[in-house]
Amino acid sequence: MTLEYLQNYWWLLISVLGGLLVFLLFVQGGQSMIYSLGRTPGRRDLVVGAMGSKWELTFTTLVTFGGALFASFPLFYSTSFGGAYWLWILILFSFVVQAVSYEYRRKKGNVYGSKTYDAFLFINGVFGCLLLGVAVAMFFFGAEFTVNRGNILQGTDPVISQWTSTHGLEAIFNWRNLVLGVAVVFLARMQGALYLLNRVKADESFTNALRQKALINGGIFVVFFLAFLAILLSFTGYDVVSEGTRTVSVSPAPYKYWHNFTANWWELVTLLIGVVLVLYGLYRGCFSKNFRSAIWFTGIGTFLAVVALFWAAGYGDTAFYPSLINPDDSLTIRNASSSEFTLTAMSYVSILIPFVLAYIFYVWRKMDAPKLTEAEAEHGEY
Repeated sequence: MTLEYLQNYWWLLISVLGGLLVFLLFVQGGQSMIYSLGRTPGRRDLVVGAMGSKWELTFTTLVTFGGALFASFPLFYSTSFGGAYWLWILILFSFVVQAVSYEYRRKKGNVYGSKTYDAFLFINGVFGCLLLGVAVAMFFFGAEFTVNRGNILQGTDPVISQWTSTHGLEAIFNWRNLVLGVAVVFLARMQGALYLLNRVKADESFTNALRQKALINGGIFVVFFLAFLAILLSFTGYDVVSEGTRTVSVSPAPYKYWHNFTANWWELVTLLIGVVLVLYGLYRGCFSKNFRSAIWFTGIGTFLAVVALFWAAGYGDTAFYPSLINPDDSLTIRNASSSEFTLTAMSYVSILIPFVLAYIFYVWRKMDAPKLTEAEAEHGEY
């Protein structure tokens, strides 16, 4: 296994984890509708109970995603997580209050009351998705940083990556980033409604409300996602020439991501299949009265579309983390990766991933086999 092969392999794994993470954000999407769907305490318990059985998967996948990036592409990890720390602190804070809410919402002696923790779940549902979308958008639209590898030799200040004084806050107010962030929010809400449709057993009025929520949020998602694709495919990216781990040249490339998709047909095909599956699942879930498995179509479609977008960001001699200050400092899967020894050692460990995924799928099916009712949710732990 050559270093180039290992770099491609680990970017593939990062893409898979990114796709899983965005799919699992249906938990956040369900939480964001805790007030609109849960107009009574019993309904709120039903929504929280359904999402409460899956929230650990989203949190664990987020941590695994960050850990895999740290191990395989440490220069990106130090640049983004260490430089844009205000953005990442806000993301992590929203997920911490989620964990606290599920732990203490129904606990006896809770002095804050369940309404406080319901508000925390709503905050995580909206802002967690929005900020993660902004963070992912930076893979395409860049960030305000510079990289100087020579700084590591300075004993007093061995910092390789330097960020602007706003340290990631500027990314939140970048309109291109916000387009993807808003799309992720409404995708998660659509997925949350479709998951609840599959998971809970409730009266017809509640299931009709779920279909209506899925249709409205799905429609808004489609608008923003198409806007994001239009911006992305017409955006000027960077062509990068590399020799091993050294960047030789970086040059602007108009319509870079469009050329990536057309040059690598498998990226375009994967994206189109993902989009078709999302639209098919949304249509069947909203308009087929007895069809409750739409989440699997939209979920698989979401996974494939996100994987394809990550491929377009990393493959094809592309800067997957462009520098808006100095394009020559942009990060690629060639110059940001770990050593060949580290990537090789981790590759053997990655063989266990299919077995872990199979176990998760088995446990998921077992947990979701009996449909959750309002009476069961009332006596649940969440």
